[in-house]
Amino acid sequence: MDLGITARVAPLIAQVREMVQTDIAPLDAEFHAEVGRHPSGDRFRHTDRQLEILDGLKDLARKRGLWNFWLTGSDRGYGLTTVEYAYLAEEMGKVGIAAEVFNCNAPDTGNMEVLERYGTAAHKDRWLGRLLEGEIRSAYVMTEPDIASSDAAQLKFRAERDGDHYVLNGEKWWISGAGDPRCGLYIVMAMSDPDAAKHGRHTMFVMDPDTPGIEKLRPMQVFGQDDAPHGHLHLRFSDVRVPVENIVLGEGRGFEVAQGRLGPGRIHHCMRAIGQAEKALEMMCRRGLAREAFGRKLVELGANYDIIANARMEIEMARLLCLKAAWMMDTKGVREAQPWISQIKVVAPLMAGKVIDEAMQMHGAGGISQDFDLAHMWTHVRTLRFADGPDAVHRRQVARAELRKYVNDRV
Repeated sequence: MDLGITARVAPLIAQVREMVQTDIAPLDAEFHAEVGRHPSGDRFRHTDRQLEILDGLKDLARKRGLWNFWLTGSDRGYGLTTVEYAYLAEEMGKVGIAAEVFNCNAPDTGNMEVLERYGTAAHKDRWLGRLLEGEIRSAYVMTEPDIASSDAAQLKFRAERDGDHYVLNGEKWWISGAGDPRCGLYIVMAMSDPDAAKHGRHTMFVMDPDTPGIEKLRPMQVFGQDDAPHGHLHLRFSDVRVPVENIVLGEGRGFEVAQGRLGPGRIHHCMRAIGQAEKALEMMCRRGLAREAFGRKLVELGANYDIIANARMEIEMARLLCLKAAWMMDTKGVREAQPWISQIKVVAPLMAGKVIDEAMQMHGAGGISQDFDLAHMWTHVRTLRFADGPDAVHRRQVARAELRKYVNDRV
């Protein structure tokens, strides 16, 4: 395996790191401070200043050729491998708005993957170009409130055929990005045939968010915060009519589309989490060297040397595991890479949460306040342990893959 930084991606890493540190980081706090200041009072509508910040940074990224790195295996993308992109995702993870600045933000990257891999020419003409240009945002409408959605095969949100349309009914929640007025696409998972085989019951649809019958019930709160202006909405669909031509790949193939979508996205999430852990470790070290207590620098107190050393080692191990998962995807495909993706999906958020927690401790009461980004970072990586499946589900997949090696052994 070659998991190192290639000659092709090395200058891109340097450019992305420089732009994140010099251009994006100084504006991140101001961007988030603007939440709720729109004259309408809508916390999910961007103020003029927020749009000025985003549009200005996006224009700068485009001018520098730092745009749409994530799309692999397509002439629409940058031509990078998943391993190469992983290094860029790590840099973007260090600042909240950075991924969107480079048009590499979730859930849009996964949704663009769906359109690129599985969408018809009409789907691509209608939505893909605008997403690739960063003109609109999108949402992936999958999770449901009344069932354990970590088992996607049991999703019950219904799609029933009625002539040349399907009629959609039910509720979905934790729909990231659906609160953004710029959201121009929903990709919706629905049960179309409850009597089919387990993985053939569901169909994926593309549709406009303003289709009649869709109601935004509420933004879901994450540890008491609404995560505006991005947000995670609870939606209700009441007799929503979607044309048959809006089916993705084919009726009953929704599970196949979902699995193809989630593989790359999980790696991207994990590498951004590693970037956050790197940022937290840097903050921990700087704080420990700058502050004193009981006549000594903080790093010299208690077990802080061990804490810092363990953080460095655990970051390095998690990064290597993530890069191996990326390599498996590049060389073997999503299906073969799945056990490795499940491993990193458990390891990276757990590691990042631990490192961020130690950095918070080093900062004292300030570490849990609005004065530092650590509390927001911790909330994000803790939430990541639910996004794309909870830890227990991924451990189950890892264990099942391991046990298959021995199932035919005779004692």
